[in-house]
Amino acid sequence: MSELKPYAASVGSKKEQIRDMFDSIAPRYDLLNHVLSVGVDKYWRRVLIRDLVRQKPSNVLDVATGTGDLAIAIVKKGLRVTGADISPAMLEKAREKAAKAGLDISFVLSDAEQLAFEDAGFDVVTAAFGVRNFTDPLGGLSQMGRVLKKGGVIYVLEFSRPGNSLLSAMFRLYFHRILPAIGKMVSKDPGAYKYLPMSVDSFASGREFADMLSQAGFSEVTMRRMTGGIATLYKARK
Repeated sequence: MSELKPYAASVGSKKEQIRDMFDSIAPRYDLLNHVLSVGVDKYWRRVLIRDLVRQKPSNVLDVATGTGDLAIAIVKKGLRVTGADISPAMLEKAREKAAKAGLDISFVLSDAEQLAFEDAGFDVVTAAFGVRNFTDPLGGLSQMGRVLKKGGVIYVLEFSRPGNSLLSAMFRLYFHRILPAIGKMVSKDPGAYKYLPMSVDSFASGREFADMLSQAGFSEVTMRRMTGGIATLYKARK
């Protein structure tokens, strides 16, 4: 099977195309993200943060931070957070949002598969809806483990495939028909919102992704399926 890329007919590696795609949609990303998820993405992040706060971390790294929604929500809990992303345009939006809210967050341009941080520097590492975009997901998870302290916790929030057949059919209709049409109209980038549903279909979810976390060196792997399995929160310990 050929590697899934946002712009199949274009030259450039998947990593380059992912960066260019997010640079392209950054101005409208937040609007589309919340509208297309009907706001339920905020609930998914709250579930993650409730558990994260119980870990009482001194510092958190948010990988594939995008426009900083998760990082900003974590900082509002009084925690210290660094956000990392491969897209300069997404990071610029994140910095603007943090500054507007009066929050002190360091946003760093960094490839998730070659994280620009020292070993064992963070108590918690998070990634929301980003791992499936990695060229090498296992390598990216291993990098997240490298920068995590011994005993630290990783949280990965990702789309998954619902188990209920009716919900699955509705999910596929929305993701493959409605979402690309709205995304194309609002973002003016049809490739980005055709890529999204295909990336969910092709990416590991459930037990398969939990096994990937184990392969990357994590233990105590748990899964919490949310909203009928549309998203899953994975948690593991180094």
